[in-house]
Amino acid sequence: MPIPRNKAVTGENAFAHESGIHQHGMLRHASTYEIMRPKDVGLSRTNLVLGKHSGRHAFRERVKELGFELEEAEFNRVFDRFKALADRKKELFDGDIEALVLKLDTESGGPWFLDDLNTGSRSGADATARVRLKHADGRVVECSTNGDGPVDAAFKAIEEATGIQVKLRKFEVRSVSEGEDAQGEALVTVEYGGRTHRGTSVTTDIVESGVRAFLEVINRVELGRQTGHGSAEGRNQARVAQAAV
Repeated sequence: MPIPRNKAVTGENAFAHESGIHQHGMLRHASTYEIMRPKDVGLSRTNLVLGKHSGRHAFRERVKELGFELEEAEFNRVFDRFKALADRKKELFDGDIEALVLKLDTESGGPWFLDDLNTGSRSGADATARVRLKHADGRVVECSTNGDGPVDAAFKAIEEATGIQVKLRKFEVRSVSEGEDAQGEALVTVEYGGRTHRGTSVTTDIVESGVRAFLEVINRVELGRQTGHGSAEGRNQARVAQAAV
């Protein structure tokens, strides 16, 4: 059965810490704020959530975990950008942190843009999806695939069109308004190259919301690959380059 995030002891929030002072204490010693180990109740690890309440200590540790070594002046600039972004987003993931350190402009969107989306499904048969994507370099790619549902088919079509295969970890849809024309917010969490990326989108069409959220994380991965930071070799090169700043 699905476990609510806010359920005591076993919910994800039970071992999640966003407050700067909590994170600092946890990094010093886990027993500061936890009376048991996450793995004792089936959770993999403690989650230090990076958000607007996080402090410099937790952010510095996450940057180091991602393979970056920053001088103090550069770290201060990245941290300022992190706080500004955290005011607009509830939670920041590894892909967001990488973009900040590598100075990638992900707010403007791209390099892939959704030009057209067509999906169809019926009982007793696979769903179909056709997507047409435009790239910032002028390319136009169109792909059609089948899937267990329209969202699954569309995700597969995007992966085929972009040539990027990711591991989908979580897909959530929730209503953000009321009525028959309520807007649906889609949240997509994927893993690629040992990094976690999360995308969100809000439209009145939940399938389109999911597709746009998925395309957002694909763009994050694409930008990371362009800088060479998506592979182990690329991460080492990025670390050396940042250390020389």
